[in-house]
Amino acid sequence: MHQRPRTIRSTLCLLAALPAGCAERSQRDGGPLLVVREQEAAWNRGDLLAFMAGYHRSEEASFSSADGTIRGWDVVLERYRKRYPDRAAMGRLSFSGLRARLLGRDAALVTGQWRLERAGDAPGGVFSLVLVRFPEGWRIVHDHTSAFPR
Repeated sequence: MHQRPRTIRSTLCLLAALPAGCAERSQRDGGPLLVVREQEAAWNRGDLLAFMAGYHRSEEASFSSADGTIRGWDVVLERYRKRYPDRAAMGRLSFSGLRARLLGRDAALVTGQWRLERAGDAPGGVFSLVLVRFPEGWRIVHDHTSAFPR
């Protein structure tokens, strides 16, 4: 009889540890959250092409905002270049509240908040990303970013 509560307790501890262990393994394996963190670092270096490496380089990649939806990796890159033509416009990017949910073996949803610290302002908002695991790793296939009202 004394073994049963200990077994249940051990099983519960093991189950509680699994999500953390899976998330840690996902990070080491280049998981969805790692893609977002790498984008954050690339942005803060002023490296827009490295930032764009997080997106799937195809005509199917899409970006949605209050301005509508655009499609195609090159089109998304051009949007970023127009909106952020220099380091001052890019500011310092930070992500918070990141959450990843696997939607299947090779698909994930990442949500979070973004904030840009710049000399004249500090816009921010929320985003949701759909990522797919390709042979080259996890890549964003859809980005929906919204800005908080100013």
